[in-house]
Amino acid sequence: MVSPWAVLALLALSSAQETLLNICMDAQHHKSQPGPEGLLYGQCVLWKDNACCTANTSVEAHRDQSYLYNFNWDHCGAMAQRCKRHFIQDTCLYECSPNLGPWIDQTDSSWRRERILHVPLCREDCEQWWEDCQDSSTCKVNWHKGWNWSTGTNQCPHGAMCQKFKYVFPTPADLCEKVWSQSYKYTTERRGSGRCIQMWFDPAEGNPNVAVARYYALGPAAAPQLAPLALLAPTLLGVTLWG
Repeated sequence: MVSPWAVLALLALSSAQETLLNICMDAQHHKSQPGPEGLLYGQCVLWKDNACCTANTSVEAHRDQSYLYNFNWDHCGAMAQRCKRHFIQDTCLYECSPNLGPWIDQTDSSWRRERILHVPLCREDCEQWWEDCQDSSTCKVNWHKGWNWSTGTNQCPHGAMCQKFKYVFPTPADLCEKVWSQSYKYTTERRGSGRCIQMWFDPAEGNPNVAVARYYALGPAAAPQLAPLALLAPTLLGVTLWG
């Protein structure tokens, strides 16, 4: 017979893990709770049914230099549009997705209390990002820090040389993992596998990242075990603890 205390422990664990699902991080432009946002703009529209971003945030995510972070994509000359669309999509995922809970990490930044760390991106997303950006230019590996902000927007630090992405980030993994301080992790998992977060998906087919977040929050072994134990819990707890 299953111990009622084991049931309680598993149910408590399940409850804690469930809080990682459908959640917004505590950051500068995020809503406190996810919900429908029917007026999301452009590439952010994928999250209109359930979003952590507002319509205004989605509009600003598409500007070359927006009020969100005063960050200029064109710090080494004009970034190719095919490259820029990936950074826009990256911004939309970060600002809008309610499915990043398993990778939310505490931070002491002045502009956010939480960040994402090691989000497993699908192989195709990383590789296409690198492919489309390889001939655009940048002067830094880590875009989170080290910029010259004396003009109010990011400029290359003194002495930094602009080079093509393919030299600054020799592989897709270098780009995905290093550009935002390990926010993402390159994986060999494919889109549709249920094991990696997709930056790009067809909203008409639903949001595949819901299942991915659940997989990583509950774990492959825990999910099937919790269901039968939860069914047993009322009987076990009623008889043993409060009977």
